[in-house]
Amino acid sequence: MTARKIRALTFGFLASTAIAAPAFAQTAPATDETQAPATTAPPAAQTAPTSTEELSQDSNEIIITATKREENLQNVPISVQAIGTRRLDQLNISNFEEYTKQLPSVSFQTAAPGFTIVYMRGVATGGDGNHTGSLPSVGSYLDEQPVTTIGGTLDVHIYDIARIESLAGPQGTLYGASSEAGTIRIITNKPELGVTAGRMDAEINTVAHGGVGGSLEGMVNLPVADNIAFRASAFYQRDAGYIDNVHGTRDYCGDPTFDEEGEINGCVHNGFHADNSEFVKKNFNTNDTYGGRAALRIELDDNWTITPAIMHQHSKTKGVWYFDERLGDLQTQRFRKEPATDKFTQYALTVEGKIGDFDITYAGAYMHRPNSGVNDYTDYADAYDAYYESYGGIANYQYYFDDNGDPIDPRQYITGGNNFKKLSQELRVSTPVDKPFRVIGGAFYQRQSNDILQEYRVDNLAALLSVNGRPGLIWLTKQERIDRDYALFGEASFDVTPEITLTGGTRWYKFDNTVFGFAGFGRNPAFFQGADDNPPPNAVGSTRTGVAQCYTTSGDTLRQSQIDGTDTTLIMDGVLSGTPCINVAEFKDGKLKPKQSKDSGFTYRFNGTWKPVEGKLFYATWSKGFRPGGINRQPGLAPYDPDFLVNYELGWKTSWGPLRWNGAIYHQLWEKFQFSFLGENSLTVVQNGRDAKINGIETDVSYVNGGWLLNAAAAYTDAKTKENICAVAADEAPDCDGVEDDFITAPKGTRLPITPKFKITGTARYTWDMGPGKAHGQIGIVHQGSARSALRIDDNELTGKLHAYTLVDLFAGYEWQKYSFELFATNVFDKRNELSRSVSCSICTNIHIVPGTPRTIGLRVGTRF
Repeated sequence: MTARKIRALTFGFLASTAIAAPAFAQTAPATDETQAPATTAPPAAQTAPTSTEELSQDSNEIIITATKREENLQNVPISVQAIGTRRLDQLNISNFEEYTKQLPSVSFQTAAPGFTIVYMRGVATGGDGNHTGSLPSVGSYLDEQPVTTIGGTLDVHIYDIARIESLAGPQGTLYGASSEAGTIRIITNKPELGVTAGRMDAEINTVAHGGVGGSLEGMVNLPVADNIAFRASAFYQRDAGYIDNVHGTRDYCGDPTFDEEGEINGCVHNGFHADNSEFVKKNFNTNDTYGGRAALRIELDDNWTITPAIMHQHSKTKGVWYFDERLGDLQTQRFRKEPATDKFTQYALTVEGKIGDFDITYAGAYMHRPNSGVNDYTDYADAYDAYYESYGGIANYQYYFDDNGDPIDPRQYITGGNNFKKLSQELRVSTPVDKPFRVIGGAFYQRQSNDILQEYRVDNLAALLSVNGRPGLIWLTKQERIDRDYALFGEASFDVTPEITLTGGTRWYKFDNTVFGFAGFGRNPAFFQGADDNPPPNAVGSTRTGVAQCYTTSGDTLRQSQIDGTDTTLIMDGVLSGTPCINVAEFKDGKLKPKQSKDSGFTYRFNGTWKPVEGKLFYATWSKGFRPGGINRQPGLAPYDPDFLVNYELGWKTSWGPLRWNGAIYHQLWEKFQFSFLGENSLTVVQNGRDAKINGIETDVSYVNGGWLLNAAAAYTDAKTKENICAVAADEAPDCDGVEDDFITAPKGTRLPITPKFKITGTARYTWDMGPGKAHGQIGIVHQGSARSALRIDDNELTGKLHAYTLVDLFAGYEWQKYSFELFATNVFDKRNELSRSVSCSICTNIHIVPGTPRTIGLRVGTRF
């Protein structure tokens, strides 16, 4: 292959990306006005519409592959929502926040673009997403490949997508470990043989209280040979800012004050003075995203097809996406620049073919996702200066000095990031779908890793007060996390009669997760535990965390070895580059091994389907999903066990001419659920709670007739703890007896956080002939009730509830021949829908609120060829 061809192919493979979470269209009737028909083969309906006439064509079915077979959505006996290319375009969906509006059973927490945790059906405890925390409970797939990462859901730009499928409830049989509460599948438009086609779309918008944004997107499908086709898409999008960094100052404790006995009892705030004047800026939270996706379709013969694909996305952000509750609407105070990058590239290969009557599918993928950033941590200094004020504040209680012994600015900032890598392999075999007895089975392997780096910096901090060998670092986290998953799965369906089908399946799983590295403060080599006249061990005076917990050749920690008088020589073999020693490990046979959490077991799904007449289907499901256990990064804390979700569900899918009505009623038991919170030194702690129960109903209705398209969907979710939740992490189940801080942190009957009890969404669209083309008007409404922001009582009282809101979106446009124009206004009444409420550290009180995007008005134009 010539260099020119290699460059051309490489450029083609940098195409538009396409992960999206599901849009709620379980109900959507399968007309081209509502859904693009979706199949794994590349029929013409998968390509973008090229004319007004094509937009008005009708299709009588929606084909999905949620069960890893091609089936009509209305015949699939599980709760599946699907939305296709045209519906995504009609709703002007390009990111995670926009498509979750359409999903009543889905909730999420977000901190910034690319850092979002998604939940389904109330299976949420909040606080997830930490790099050494729990794996996600909802799996994400791009076509056949899992793209779930330890850090949460990829917020991939939405363009040129065939459909998005959302599978609610445990999907532990066909989809595995990270599909405990559900699975989101993004199905891309595939290359089409013998077709030359394309489209281009552009948008400009303005955000209330903010700036101007926009996007440029394009797609092309080209024949390469009679049996080879190429498809690529690319995009650039700029999200306008709307958060203002306003002027602020800080005056920290300086001179101490004394009581009558000469003891320090307070301070005078004449210490270090901070001023953020040079960083004041309006609309400073901007996001620039570009990338693309490309794929080849190679038909080797009538039976075998190979589809290699690549996707890439690169996001650059500035500022933060939250405002400070104490300052007012859309305002914050930050004391340094906070740039961040998040990018990922995925290489995927799918091979589909037949051996005799058996369908064979291989799906393999490798994804690399590095991200990095800078975060201002002034909130920490504010909180601890106030906390220690009776001791004279940070200036007199801790040790913030330079090498000359002079006091320095105590404010911290964080640099670093994550380096995710993920390899997955799946091979499955299925029998013919037209037989009364059908079987699908296969094997799965996945390895995902994360090289974790967090550097908490204090400018000019003395070397002896810093992390050893890293002057200026007050805290370092540098660890390697590896999660391995193995599985064998199978599912069989039998048509007892033409109206009744029984399905049963199981999945054997095995996980093996490890963490290895360092987390903590430094330790002055001259400090010896228990000695008189010790120098400060580090800037905060901690004698228990960090280097003090590193392993010595005696097999104990440095701190304990000094107390016991045993060998205090640190083990340096295998130390990660840039760390002073290792304290997150296991000591075995004189060597340090990664801390490990592993287990194996089975999940299952049983289903019965009754289809009395065409267009009416009723089903019952009993299923179980799981999430692997893991390791707390803080040395000395117990690991956490797997948690399990058992689901009992009754559902229906019905069609009544132009009207469709689908829904499900379910009861779920969430056993030994994992939950996270900020513990000592503001480190995230993960522990198992007791059990929770979740009862709910979800339903959606769709009607199409005479130019009208009406969609409505709603969910009621009642998720509560079944028993008291205790405040400690322990090897054995705590009993909340109040001994050693083992108190009740969430009493029986506490609502699980994040998910509202009630959420409803609706869309009304009318299309009519006007001149040579067609005009349309559309209104969308979403209402969501309030929800707790945190599980634990104290945390929730501090951060407060996520308030209820109602959002309204309006669209009006015109299409003729190959051109389209649309004016839109989203969040018309400029409501502050709260996406999350949080604090920066365990004793911080400054509430950060991440709002949805304020009112946005824009123009979108497009052409197709």
